[in-house]
Amino acid sequence: MADPPFQDCTGVLVAGGRATRMGGAPKGLLRVGGEPIAARSIALFQRLFGRALVVANDPAPYVGLAARIVPDLLAGRGAPGGLHAALAAAGTPWVFAAGCDMPFLDAAAISWLAARRDGADAVLVRVGGRLEPLHAFWSRACLAPLEGLLARGEPSLRDLAAAVRARIVEEEEWRTVDPALRSLENANTPDDARRLGLEPPEPPTS
Repeated sequence: MADPPFQDCTGVLVAGGRATRMGGAPKGLLRVGGEPIAARSIALFQRLFGRALVVANDPAPYVGLAARIVPDLLAGRGAPGGLHAALAAAGTPWVFAAGCDMPFLDAAAISWLAARRDGADAVLVRVGGRLEPLHAFWSRACLAPLEGLLARGEPSLRDLAAAVRARIVEEEEWRTVDPALRSLENANTPDDARRLGLEPPEPPTS
């Protein structure tokens, strides 16, 4: 079998949230085509990067996946805390960070972004005027600036993008790769899950 194409990177699922808008059910266990989103994403990361990581404060929903699971190092800091844990734990120069509730991650689109890392500390897409920090590449060069931002307050990952050499892919260019923006879809609420055709998690076995 061929080596993964991007061995300098770890694919990271950020799954640290409490999923309150989903009624507390782990969003990564919502199913697409009968397969949990998290399992689908981890398999994709293994093919692209050769290694995968899950950032989750409750590891139980993800223990069956072929990925290391780490908790936030700084509790209660949301997505910035999740990325901080990922960059600290990954052991590779880069991470590709995605939300655990993104059912349609696409290998071709991720590879296209990966090819735009030269000379940058991060590569992000901007759609509708907003950056997409959880479908993005972040390098270890972002770790120290992120730690500084976290020490000073409650930053967003958009603050981090402004503090490093971020390459921003604008929506018009991104649509040449992902015309319907399908790879950026995520399921925050039950309405989102229904709209995206997702199935509920399988009931736990007794």
